[in-house]
Amino acid sequence: MSEVLLDIKGLRGGYGRVEVLRGVDIQVRAGETVALLGSNGAGKSTLNNVVCGIYKAWAGQVRFEATDLSQAHYRDVVKAGLIQVPEGRKIFPNLDVLENLELGSFTRARARRANNLERVFNIFPRLKERRTQLAGTMSGGEQQMLAIGRGLMAEPRLLILDEPSLGLSPLLVEEMFALIAKLRGEGLAILLVEQNVGQSLEIADRAYVMENGAIRFSGTAPELMGSDALRRAYLGL
Repeated sequence: MSEVLLDIKGLRGGYGRVEVLRGVDIQVRAGETVALLGSNGAGKSTLNNVVCGIYKAWAGQVRFEATDLSQAHYRDVVKAGLIQVPEGRKIFPNLDVLENLELGSFTRARARRANNLERVFNIFPRLKERRTQLAGTMSGGEQQMLAIGRGLMAEPRLLILDEPSLGLSPLLVEEMFALIAKLRGEGLAILLVEQNVGQSLEIADRAYVMENGAIRFSGTAPELMGSDALRRAYLGL
């Protein structure tokens, strides 16, 4: 069995006095794609932001490889190789494609920027074609490609994709999941945070279902798809 890259235990957190995360336990192993499923307001994005050091954990532990990142600054999280592609893409609209990509290696892998840029352009030929175009003038699908490419520039050990299909047309959703499957095939560890249950479970090795800030179910994709009660109550299938 492969090594555990990300080990989250008893994680609690929130905003102000409002607790959102209520003792979350999640593991992601090297080379594994794990889906984190749940509806809006379940706490998925809060979990991402606490894990990545954007918000501080109230309690619990976040270990990444051999490092305790529970209270780490987000720059140290990036330096460790835990990279998030945030919900809503968060590209820099007034910078061109190349400038956006280069910023992805600002904290990590700067010395290998040229090689990583070539890799990103091989994965996303459209970005190479439009490398001088302002990011804000691109379509939603192209901006999502740019956001993922920017994440890959940092040579992630584990890539968190937060709602990558959000706001995309059905055709672009298919393309996005095909891309994620390709990255999975290359051995990249991925935590896929999604509301698109069916397609997420098609490419995930395992999945967790979050509700009201806690993990309610977990298991392999076939196990979750095979539970009638789970499908009706939590997955909407």
